[in-house]
Amino acid sequence: MTSPLAIPADVQDLLFREARTANAFTDEPVGDEQMAAIYDLVKFGPTAMNSQPLRIVLVRSDDARAKLLKHMSGSNRDKTESAPLVAILAADTNFHETLPQVFPIFPGAKDLFADDTAREHAARFNAGLQVGYFIVGVRAAGLAAGPMTGFDATGIDEDLFGGTGLKTMVVVNIGHPAENAWFDRLPRLDEDQAVLSL
Repeated sequence: MTSPLAIPADVQDLLFREARTANAFTDEPVGDEQMAAIYDLVKFGPTAMNSQPLRIVLVRSDDARAKLLKHMSGSNRDKTESAPLVAILAADTNFHETLPQVFPIFPGAKDLFADDTAREHAARFNAGLQVGYFIVGVRAAGLAAGPMTGFDATGIDEDLFGGTGLKTMVVVNIGHPAENAWFDRLPRLDEDQAVLSL
């Protein structure tokens, strides 16, 4: 019987069925080459007007990690301190500056985002799409991701992104999962609860 999905079952498992949110990692490092390969894959995910507002900020230095840890909540602080690599996923509210480069088919695209509030909304919405692509990309590299939203976003923005248009959305710990790195699998909604027809 032919599967209705185009990718093999083992790839389906790697990306979705067996992939989990990791809470602990081994000390094996995550290199720049691996992260470059992840970005080179996930950059093709769709965004409105090809806007691509997500900025992936890799926290490599001890100084940057210390600044970040001050703003992490509860157990997220310990997880972030021990992870081999941490990425801050931020929405660039100045994404419109690159629209002439990434959306050249519409020369006036940048002018549509003159309003700061509307531009930030567009940046956050489209970066949110890209956050999902990024997590799947990390899994495609054979790594585990531990995405978190328990932090003081304003504090991170002020301490690490002052003077830029970057707005923190998600902090993701990345690495090879340690033993017992995750909680038991939680239930998912059934298709008839989540997929509706009109």
